[in-house]
Amino acid sequence: MTINMIFNSALFLIWFMLIYHMFLMHGGFLHAMSYRKTIEYWKGWDRSLPTVSVLIPAHNEEVVIRDTLEAMVKLRYPLDRLEIILINDNSSDRTGEIGDEFARNYPFIKVVHTKPPNVGKGKSGALNQGFMASKGSIVIVYDADNTPEEDAVYYLAIGLQNDPKAGAMVGKFRVVNGSKNLLTKFINIETITFQWLAQAGRWYWFKLSTIPGTNFAIRRSILEKLGGWDDKALSEDTELSIRVYNLGYYIRFFPAAITWEQEPEAWKVWWKQRTRWARGNQYVIGKYLLGFFKLKNKKIVLDLIYFFFTYFLFLCGVLVSDSLLVLNIFTPITLSVGPVIIVLLILALLLYLTEVLLALSIEKETLNLTNVLIVCLMYFTYSQIWIALVVWSLCLEVKRVLFKQEAKWYKTERYKQSA
Repeated sequence: MTINMIFNSALFLIWFMLIYHMFLMHGGFLHAMSYRKTIEYWKGWDRSLPTVSVLIPAHNEEVVIRDTLEAMVKLRYPLDRLEIILINDNSSDRTGEIGDEFARNYPFIKVVHTKPPNVGKGKSGALNQGFMASKGSIVIVYDADNTPEEDAVYYLAIGLQNDPKAGAMVGKFRVVNGSKNLLTKFINIETITFQWLAQAGRWYWFKLSTIPGTNFAIRRSILEKLGGWDDKALSEDTELSIRVYNLGYYIRFFPAAITWEQEPEAWKVWWKQRTRWARGNQYVIGKYLLGFFKLKNKKIVLDLIYFFFTYFLFLCGVLVSDSLLVLNIFTPITLSVGPVIIVLLILALLLYLTEVLLALSIEKETLNLTNVLIVCLMYFTYSQIWIALVVWSLCLEVKRVLFKQEAKWYKTERYKQSA
């Protein structure tokens, strides 16, 4: 295979992903324009609301946990059908103390203090502890830095109540510190794009969505069948999604349920968090893709292929094309970079910009000149750093498998928000 054939194959992989993402973004935009009709339809049904258990796993979350619990107190949901369970997972700060304070003042709040040997095993282990202490027919999960809007739990609950085919209901999350610095502005744009492109778009076209780490509801009966969360999974949300689909349910994206969460404000924190996410998704690919013939719900294969394409094939396409372009500058490798190739590279940038700006147009307050310039900058900086991160995470995951190492959970650093 000649150098030019390799280069053209790499460009094909990149363009395939860009066009597929544009297809998804079109579906996401259509879903954004239509989902509100479903709200009015469901609200018209005269049904008593289901019992709900909200699980909040927390390890050393003193900085943010008070704001989170205050948001829980303000939830608009019948208190006789609601329980808030804070899982204080081996914290060495005042997380448990603050939780106990709220539990004394609000009967629907209780605190589960994990004890050895069930401590410090990461989010999955903490959620399993909280689940065993819960009673609700619907289980909702929020991270310890989340401040859900007042109707968030209500929307998640009525979503599952009125859609029997949905095993889980996924809400939307927004970045509370999105204007803090350039990094959080990058993350804010990335978050909005991911939800309307990957979550809403996949739901609209394929009835597929992925459980995120926060702001989702799942039926208790399903968790009991599945035996809870996988303690070995760093991305426990993606792994749980596969098993929910395999039971014959789908996961619905319902953006009416909104929560606000923190994102990393320092590159070092971002790198560690996203490495955990990437390694977690690579773990899921390895766990299920090779044995996909055993999966009962073949629709899952579409999602597994998407993850495989994102974390392996698309990555290879970018690395190969970039490497050959650089080598062509410094060494005579006879790579033919004609005007057609240059046009394709420019069009790739324009297609990327179109996808992201279309997502921002849905959240109207985010579509402005400043963000347009930031999106252009993201293409040449943030997106390239992401590629390096995925390569690094893949090396770590291969090392873990080869040397049979135990995956270590990294807790994301929190920040005190200014009033």
